[in-house]
Amino acid sequence: MGKTFYEYLMTQRNPNSSDPIAHFAESAFFDSTFPKQSQSYDELSNYLELNGSYLPNMDIFDVAFRHYQDSQNRIH
Repeated sequence: MGKTFYEYLMTQRNPNSSDPIAHFAESAFFDSTFPKQSQSYDELSNYLELNGSYLPNMDIFDVAFRHYQDSQNRIH
């Protein structure tokens, strides 16, 4: 089994970056209820729709999730 989305997202953390995914990763790090074990787009998307007020728009999540999937495909 590969990395969870959260594990992938933590590799994108950079508090000094202006990249939206880096900001998303930094905010998710401080979100104590983030679904850290999930690999499911639907579960993560639903969570962020309801609880991700730190995410300016869902497009950032969509791009990050595509990058996550690409990284998982390279492993297999």
